[in-house]
Amino acid sequence: MELVSASKIIGPTYMTWNHKPWTGVFAATLCAFREDQSIDEAGLAKYIYELAQVDGIQGLVCNGHTGEVMSLLPRERAQVTSILAKAVGRSERDVKVASGVMAEGTLEAIEHAIAAKEAGADAILLMPPHHWLRFGRKSATAIDFCTDVADAAGIDIILHQYPAWTKAGYSLDEMLSIAKHPRVVMIKMGTRDMSRWLYDFESLKESSPETSVVTCHDEFLLPTLFEAADGALIGFAGFAPHLMVELVHAALDGDFQRAKKAQRTVAPLAHLIYDFGEPGCGAHQRMKVARWLLGKFPSPHFRRPVNPLPSAEVEKIRCELAKIDPTL
Repeated sequence: MELVSASKIIGPTYMTWNHKPWTGVFAATLCAFREDQSIDEAGLAKYIYELAQVDGIQGLVCNGHTGEVMSLLPRERAQVTSILAKAVGRSERDVKVASGVMAEGTLEAIEHAIAAKEAGADAILLMPPHHWLRFGRKSATAIDFCTDVADAAGIDIILHQYPAWTKAGYSLDEMLSIAKHPRVVMIKMGTRDMSRWLYDFESLKESSPETSVVTCHDEFLLPTLFEAADGALIGFAGFAPHLMVELVHAALDGDFQRAKKAQRTVAPLAHLIYDFGEPGCGAHQRMKVARWLLGKFPSPHFRRPVNPLPSAEVEKIRCELAKIDPTL
């Protein structure tokens, strides 16, 4: 009996993923700081340029959780976006530029979105207001927040879907409504509910086929890619871009053996960074320190209130990296 690849089973989205502008690998970038916590503009620009030169990186996304958006001042978010856009502009490759927008109110979000557009962003990664995590919100509030920002800012939107167990996560009906807006080009799916993953993906693609649905499940990367995805928007691609391009592209091509081989290379690094957990400040800090130890990032400094990693933990990361000997 002839074996049929995952791409043929799941359908036409997978067959054409590499011919669409908002599919493939999008790297959430780290932010470089000096010891005095100021932004290291030169160091950040060098890191961004190196990522942009990696064949297969479709886009770079700054000011996300990986980029410590929580600690950046409003003017600094635009500054980081400008650094990214200029560094990408010097690259020989056509790479999308996106900037995270995290705001508690619609007017503030619109202001940040316009600032990102003026700084050179092609799109924004729109996060839900974080007070929703505590108090929740009505469905119309969630939908209007996204569409109001899209209408007023006039920039493409990557919708950031939070875990389903939070009060800030969008329901499927809400996502279906939001995705119909012509400015919504991508949904970064972080539901972390694998029982609904395929159903939600297929429902969204049937309703809004031109809106990409990508995984941000670093800890479930291969399962989500094989089940259904147009790509991945992940911090790990800002840490190990070559490895992530190989893994994601193999999975999207339906090449199971090639993807499993890539996953075996990635697994020890993922364990070192994520320690079997979800992406978070601890993982992002270990990611930054590890890349710095490999001589591929200007400094290990994280912004306050996050404290520096203890020297013993830094040494542990150094020793583990020596065993893994990664090619990033």
